[in-house]
Amino acid sequence: MTAPIETTGAAAEAQPEAVLTGAGEGRIEGRSLGQIAWSRFKKDKVAVAGGVIVILLILLAVASRPLQALFGLDPNAFNQDLIDPNTSLPQGGWGGMSMDHPLGVDPKFGRDTATRILEGSWVSLVVAFGATILSNVIGAIMGVVAGYYGGRVDSVISRLMDTFLAFPLLLFAIAISATLQGGAFGLNGLPLHLSVLIFVIGFFNWPYLGRIVRGQTLALREREFVDAARGMGAKGPYILFRELMPNLVGPIIVYSTLLIPTNILFEASLSFLGVGIQPPQASWGGMLRDAVQYYQVDPEYMIVPGLAIFVTVLAFNLLGDGLRDALDPRSR
Repeated sequence: MTAPIETTGAAAEAQPEAVLTGAGEGRIEGRSLGQIAWSRFKKDKVAVAGGVIVILLILLAVASRPLQALFGLDPNAFNQDLIDPNTSLPQGGWGGMSMDHPLGVDPKFGRDTATRILEGSWVSLVVAFGATILSNVIGAIMGVVAGYYGGRVDSVISRLMDTFLAFPLLLFAIAISATLQGGAFGLNGLPLHLSVLIFVIGFFNWPYLGRIVRGQTLALREREFVDAARGMGAKGPYILFRELMPNLVGPIIVYSTLLIPTNILFEASLSFLGVGIQPPQASWGGMLRDAVQYYQVDPEYMIVPGLAIFVTVLAFNLLGDGLRDALDPRSR
């Protein structure tokens, strides 16, 4: 018989098959969905550039009135000494550009173009953001209700969306804006014009977001967390606003960043047609309307507000595309 092999104490110790180098040097931390989306967004340099421009534009619009008060700027101040009395055009080249008026002055009145662009920035953004918020509130509520309850509720809301989408929005906006120019609801002047534009643009654009939210809700209502909430006795309103709505924030944010530039263009279009913001209040669309009769002899006066609209819309679109890719990589 073979004698049993005896082992020493050192050899008897169990040895691991593999050792992870540096396993105890640090902890691996999980990342939230927001952190993952932010890391994706930072890699898109074009979207980051668009976001920086958007932030600068918002800060510029917010600081518009304080800057005017600080530097004594008046967007409606006439400078007749800068206008050629024979042609009604700014004296000098490039629309009267100078150190005092870096973007020139407008024909006929000699008002500083840079100050009017600054003044028009907050008008465009107030209308765009206000209309977007109104569209989002109505569209999100109607869409999530239609998608969750389905059946007859879904049919009624879907037909309502189709009805709103069938409206000739531009003609309808022109009619309403023209009708309410004199005064209504105890408002007149600039507050009335802003309120009418926000209502018309926002109220008739909600079906676009409503359809997106409805489609997302149809998929989410079959998920396990919704079934779990139902099993725990949660009612419909709780599931809608505490379970489903937080999962719809991403699509709503992406759609908002793409809707804001559309609203900016719509406000500019109405002001260009003479039924939006009324003079003497400065607006980018109104400046383009005034520049139509001078664009051949003073193209600079049309180029400046046109570039302001172009840069703003482009920046929001780039930001929206970047957010869409960051929040939903499958959309690439």
